[in-house]
Amino acid sequence: MTGAALLNVLLLALVALACVWLVTEPLRARTPDDPDEAERARLGAERDRLYAELAALSDESRRPDLERRAALALRGLDALPPAPQGRSGTRTLALGLLGGAALLTAVGAVTFVPRWQLASLSANEAENVQAVLKLPGLKAQAERSGTKEAYLAWGKAAFDSNTFDQAVTAYGNALKLDPRQPEALRRLGILLLTRGEQTGQAISAEDAQRAALLIRTGAQLAPQEPESQLLLGFALARFGEDQAALAALERYRTLDPKGRDADDLITALRARLNTSDPGLRVYAASCASCHGPGGGGGTGPSLRASTLTRAALAQVITQGKGAMPAYPDLKPADLDALLTLLEGWQQEGR
Repeated sequence: MTGAALLNVLLLALVALACVWLVTEPLRARTPDDPDEAERARLGAERDRLYAELAALSDESRRPDLERRAALALRGLDALPPAPQGRSGTRTLALGLLGGAALLTAVGAVTFVPRWQLASLSANEAENVQAVLKLPGLKAQAERSGTKEAYLAWGKAAFDSNTFDQAVTAYGNALKLDPRQPEALRRLGILLLTRGEQTGQAISAEDAQRAALLIRTGAQLAPQEPESQLLLGFALARFGEDQAALAALERYRTLDPKGRDADDLITALRARLNTSDPGLRVYAASCASCHGPGGGGGTGPSLRASTLTRAALAQVITQGKGAMPAYPDLKPADLDALLTLLEGWQQEGR
């Protein structure tokens, strides 16, 4: 058991002991005697009997006498001092609180504490931790059932938690059951292609071609799935097919407008492909990371939807505005080329 886990167990134990001590304190205290218990019971019974007679009364001539006697019983009860707190009621309340504390402690052990631990992590780190926690159960279920769905669930959790050896095994078994499963194909392909980064060993040309074939096949089988285009773009860029890689990655951004996994690579590809166009070169190097690879917007606004004049654009670029940094050192020729590009995008629109 790790130090953090041991600390959590001790914390829960202390909370449980404190709850037990507090809620059982009434049980340890002696309930005082009630010297007026007999009179209180007599008057209460008298009151209840008179109320019952009044409710079932058929002879209205008796009502004044019954109401007078009921009022006397109520006055007698009010004149008695308050009764000491009954032990039976306290015991019931204390036992109820004790049960509630035990339930909350048990629930907290499996919900609050894990969430509290995950709260300190980023969203991706938290998802990875949760995926790792699920792995043993998903692996056991897949090996027990032997179904494609179970192997895919195990493979996804392993892939998302960077447990790549298990991902290879799980997806490999899924492909034995369905050789045309797109997720298994593309993810096995990218794992094979990047194996050198994981192991420090260079990948052979044969394995690289096999990996590319797996990724291409997965993309052909599921062209509308964003990950298909994303992994295809990464693979094509590794083989130097920049134009095809850029097309795949732009397709990925179309399928998943919120996806940011390819931004850096798109910027790099645009810079390599547009060295002959100074405007695109400057844009790719300085603007694309915020405004998107095609000017359609990202963390920054869309430049295609901008209505700023050329002079206003030049002022914002060189002096900055709000979260927009300034680029005062741009060469006049580069600034002029960038402004011409942006004006062209404004005319094209979104």
